[in-house]
Amino acid sequence: MANIKPLGQRVLVKRIEADAISAGGIVLPDTAKEKPQEAEVLSLGTGGKDEDGKTIEFSVKVGDKVLISKYGGTEVKVDGQEVLIISESDILGILA
Repeated sequence: MANIKPLGQRVLVKRIEADAISAGGIVLPDTAKEKPQEAEVLSLGTGGKDEDGKTIEFSVKVGDKVLISKYGGTEVKVDGQEVLIISESDILGILA
């Protein structure tokens, strides 16, 4: 994934696919699945500066598993894999 370097306060993430079987044991087709909200951070942007010129630190790091907004970000295809470029503000939390 070294082909894309996000700019500013953006983060490159890859969605973590959800199970294809429901809790009741029913196999779900791709059309019935919702977009997963869990993702793995692949790359961080170049960062940004606040009003005083101080560098804004990222709250996440590469390799973190995060919870993202359901419809946030821009989907792009890199090396045959679909990834998302999202604003750091679209990250809802870090999964433990």
